[in-house]
Amino acid sequence: MLEERILHEGMLLLYGLTVIFYFIDFLYHNQKANRIAFWLLAMVWVIQTIFLLTEIWQSASLPIQTFNDGLYTYTWIIITFSLLVHLFFRQEFFMFFISVFGFFVMIIHTLQSIKISDSTQIPVMLNEMLFAHIVLALVSYGLFTISFIFACLYFMQYQLLKKKKGYKWLRRFQDLEGLEKRAFQLIALAEPMLLLSIILGVVWAYMTGTEFYWGDSKTIGSIFVFGVYAFYLFMRIRQQYRGKLILTWNIVAFLILLINFFLFNSLSNFHM
Repeated sequence: MLEERILHEGMLLLYGLTVIFYFIDFLYHNQKANRIAFWLLAMVWVIQTIFLLTEIWQSASLPIQTFNDGLYTYTWIIITFSLLVHLFFRQEFFMFFISVFGFFVMIIHTLQSIKISDSTQIPVMLNEMLFAHIVLALVSYGLFTISFIFACLYFMQYQLLKKKKGYKWLRRFQDLEGLEKRAFQLIALAEPMLLLSIILGVVWAYMTGTEFYWGDSKTIGSIFVFGVYAFYLFMRIRQQYRGKLILTWNIVAFLILLINFFLFNSLSNFHM
C-alpha cells in the first residue's frame, strides 16, 4: 500500500541521516552529532518495534517463518544492539559501520516487504531509490568541488604570504588554518553521502535486473573515489597531517573525481 511505502521510506530516510551523523561523530567525537544519531536511530527502533509487536500479536509467534520476516527481525536486532552499544560504550567506529550495514539490510527488507504487500509500488520505490542515488552522488560531488576550491585558495594565499604582497586580496580570504579546516569539513560531510549513494545504486541495479557487475568502470571509479577521500580523512585525523601536504592530496582526489565523472561515465555499461 502507498501508506506502507511512505512509512518504509521515512524509516530509510531516518536511518540514512543516522549514518551521516554517526560518521560526523566518528570523525569529530562530536557529542551533538552523537545524540542526534542516537535519537534518529531510536525513532526507527520505535517504529520497527510497533510493527514487530503487531506481527507477534496477530500471528502469536515470532516473525521468522519466511525470509522477509527473518530479515525484519534481524534488522530489529541490529538496531536494538546498536542502541545498547551506544548507551553503554563509546564506540564511534563500531556505531558508524553497524549503521551502514543496518541501512543496507533495511533497504533489502523494505523492497521485499513492498513486493509482497503491493508489487505495483515496486517501480515507484525503485525510481525514488534511483533519484536518491543520483542526488546524493551529485551533492557529494558538489561538496568535494567546494572543498577543492578552498584548497586552491589556500595555496593562492600561501603564495601571496610567501611573496609578502597582495595584501588587499588577502583581506578577502580566510586565514590558512581556516581554509584548510573548511576544506576538511566539507569532505567529512560529503563522504557518507557518497557511501549511501553507492549502496543505493548497487541495490537499485540488482533489483531492476539492469546489466550490472562490479567490474563496471563507473562502479570501480566511484568506489575508488570514496577510497581516495577516505584515505584523505585517515591522514587528516589519525596521522594529524595539516597544511600543504593534506591539501595537495585534496586536489589529487578531486582530479580523480573528475576522471571518474567524465571518463569512466562514458565507458560504463549502464551509467548514462
